[in-house]
Amino acid sequence: MHPEISLSADILYLNHAAVAPWPKRTVDAVNRFAQENGTRGAASYPAWIHTETRLRQRLADLINAPSPTDIALAKNTSEALSIIAYGVDWKPGDNVLGIAQEFPSNRIVWESLSSEGIAYRQLDLYASSNPEADLIAMCDANTRLMAVSSVQYARGLRLDLELLGRFCRNRDILLCVDAIQSLGVVPFDLTRTKADFVVADGHKWMLGPEGVALLYVNPQVRPRLKLYQYGWHMVEHRGDYDRMDWTPAPDATRFECGSPNMLGGHALDASLSLLLEMGIDQIQAAVGERTSFLIELIDKCGFELLSPREPKRRAGILTFRVPDTDNRELFKALTRQGVICAQRGGGIRFSPHFYTPQAILERAIQITADAATNLKVLTPQTTGR
Repeated sequence: MHPEISLSADILYLNHAAVAPWPKRTVDAVNRFAQENGTRGAASYPAWIHTETRLRQRLADLINAPSPTDIALAKNTSEALSIIAYGVDWKPGDNVLGIAQEFPSNRIVWESLSSEGIAYRQLDLYASSNPEADLIAMCDANTRLMAVSSVQYARGLRLDLELLGRFCRNRDILLCVDAIQSLGVVPFDLTRTKADFVVADGHKWMLGPEGVALLYVNPQVRPRLKLYQYGWHMVEHRGDYDRMDWTPAPDATRFECGSPNMLGGHALDASLSLLLEMGIDQIQAAVGERTSFLIELIDKCGFELLSPREPKRRAGILTFRVPDTDNRELFKALTRQGVICAQRGGGIRFSPHFYTPQAILERAIQITADAATNLKVLTPQTTGR
């Protein structure tokens, strides 16, 4: 186990695709902030602003954005996507192209635009052998925006964002990427991906808290995005409280209407410091080793892998099912035995991070095999009517 990780010995943590544990430095940062706030109030507010500014720089580095001023801090992925969806100046007949098997945050917001006359067209990912080609083929003259996840949350399919980005840029289609399942484990480079929007909450692979999210908007698109949230924080002359005239800030803070989540910002800043010190390339390699090892174990046990086998098609998510076993009951059994995972995509989802020891993976798969065997033995006794 990595020295920054202090997981309890009674659990096997394989759920980073849901909510990740915090590194020690993040716990320490939150404790320091709470103690300081409890004893000195906002006396150190200028230092807090320095931490917030550094967080924007770390997030900009994570996606290779041109400037930290291009980074807005949203409350969560859903809010960030809503800012985008209701900021675009839609025209009658426009459509949004996405994927049917998206997490609800990246589906509901686009479906809600039906009241504005905007159609949401979806690719069935599970029926596609070449999702990028199929997404491109589904675009028409009225496609205004393509909204995809960099890595699909349920089975972990990783899309070729560079290919989609080039196509969208050439066709003047906006590309919106929900990167919550890749940032922190897969390198992201805006100079190659060409996304107009990137959103991601910090509580998964970034090892941060819930309640702080990255929102990037292409600087060329930013002034064209309509605003619907207003307050003291999103104006150009923030802090000049007696000023009666105002205009939205030219940078990404125009999307932040009110006071920032300072506690969450301190936490995410600390978590990202660890990831960036290690290097995302190294983290990707470490996670790749663990997922490859998991696939070997899954195959050895005769389980059915639902996630992609190709390394370039996956990130940190592996979903599988055990033949002739009820996934709901298997998930309950795993949870009772301390295997922290998820039931997703028609199977059991394991999502290890760079620090997860191979011994944890071996134990989790063995517990899964034993639990499945026990369930098969018990099934005739409990359903024999």
